[in-house]
Amino acid sequence: MISEMMERLQEVLIFLFLAIFPKATGFKPCTKDSTSIDVGSAYCLSWRLGVEANNVRAWRTVPAQCFRYVETYMIGGQYDRDIGLIVEQILSYANQIYLSDDGMDAWILDVDDTCISNLLYYRGKRYGLVQRGFKVFLLTGRDQETLGQATLDNLQYQGFIGYERLILRTAAYKGQSAVTYKSQIRKQLEEEGYRVWGNVGDQWSDLQGEYLGNRTFKLPNPMYFVP
Repeated sequence: MISEMMERLQEVLIFLFLAIFPKATGFKPCTKDSTSIDVGSAYCLSWRLGVEANNVRAWRTVPAQCFRYVETYMIGGQYDRDIGLIVEQILSYANQIYLSDDGMDAWILDVDDTCISNLLYYRGKRYGLVQRGFKVFLLTGRDQETLGQATLDNLQYQGFIGYERLILRTAAYKGQSAVTYKSQIRKQLEEEGYRVWGNVGDQWSDLQGEYLGNRTFKLPNPMYFVP
């Protein structure tokens, strides 16, 4: 009986403590406020991180609930800041490379959403690569027969000049995956004697396979996936 009474008294004291303590100290329980990230945005942030880390693969479209999130990311300033940070890393790395005088130090850039869409960053700087003496190769999966001239015109129209060569997909590589096709092109460049110091792309398929070069740089792209 005494034991039961003591347990009951203990419960009453705990209840009184919980009731009085917040009033005495001004403590307020944690509640969701206007600065909290809502569940939808939190999911979309996690989804984009998964995409960029290549943990989410073979996705066809942006999840419907993330349309607005991705739109805000792309045009609201964060995408530009992310690109700017990566450009800084590329320039820092490039500036540490001692170039030989044989003209065979090379860099590979993807075209779509690496050169053309991010032209603001490349037109003035071109990553500082051409000025430093690198031979810059633009490697794209675009079809040479149908899009070759249009791609050349687009690059020139937007002021992207000074690169060594634009390489497009020919009939010999038709049907190959992006990884296989680009691996073979990079192999050919190395067989020509080029030393590939850097490789930049917005798709993981730009940066996978063989003959990747000394270092790769992945640009963000939550818009589409190329296997």
